[in-house]
Amino acid sequence: MFDRLRSGINNVIKKIKIKELSEKELNKALGELRKVLIKNEVSVEATEAITDQVKKELLGAEAKRFSDPSPIIVSALRHSLLKILMADGTSIDILEETKRYQEKSEPLVILFLGINGTGKTTTIAKIGNLLKKNGYSVVFAAADTFRAGSIQQLSLHAEKLGIRVIKQDYGADPSAVAYDAVDHAFAKGIDVVLIDTAGRMQNNENLMRELQKIKRVIDPQLTLFIGDALAGNDATRQAREFHSKIGISGSILTKADADVKGGATISVTYATNKPITYLGVGQGYDDLVRFEPKQIVDSLLPKK
Repeated sequence: MFDRLRSGINNVIKKIKIKELSEKELNKALGELRKVLIKNEVSVEATEAITDQVKKELLGAEAKRFSDPSPIIVSALRHSLLKILMADGTSIDILEETKRYQEKSEPLVILFLGINGTGKTTTIAKIGNLLKKNGYSVVFAAADTFRAGSIQQLSLHAEKLGIRVIKQDYGADPSAVAYDAVDHAFAKGIDVVLIDTAGRMQNNENLMRELQKIKRVIDPQLTLFIGDALAGNDATRQAREFHSKIGISGSILTKADADVKGGATISVTYATNKPITYLGVGQGYDDLVRFEPKQIVDSLLPKK
């Protein structure tokens, strides 16, 4: 994952030959870093935040002359990237959240948002599989009633995984489907409700009103944005729009195994200030990994 971003960052660091940390020399070096980040689909806003933080840290360094400046540059870059990817220290562990609500005898309700084609329904199936493997009971809600194919797709996943799906006919009120699923979970003592939703276009006002209504009716504990890591800046724009209009708790990025650039992980987190919880790394139900900011940053930077 993120091969081009890793290679670009490493090449810039190798080329930096600052004998003295003057602001002029530093600006030149950071200009190269800025180009690499933007080329690999890190948003302009996130890029500026990273380079500004690196510059601030380096100019504030006690030692002003270096035979090899790379260690302090790597350290500053690590701090800057972690500051973004750790989303001010917030994190979401779905298994821990499920356990917490199970102890309160309440279902954990998770609402999934994202445009069609990002792997939203498959990701819901992966989360359902993860929960079942850890001993929790799950119900799906097919609240994307805009597309009959979406109901069928979720139902197929449910059948394969042995999970019940609450659904109504094509064109039904999505909020009613979501409500029925939550009501079913309370009545049957089910641990988690996973709600699929429509994703016609992120800027479709009718869709946003529909999603706002669903969220208002069911009041989910978690609202997760599903984005395609390969979409780069489009994924960032989508995340920002959904967060602005609906409000999200965090994100899951799909197709991360094929993402050689890696900019979306940084940009989505920066745009929403909400954590990435998981990365989709394949089409199988087990192809879901926890997003670990420190591991990601360590993989991007040169080893000490």
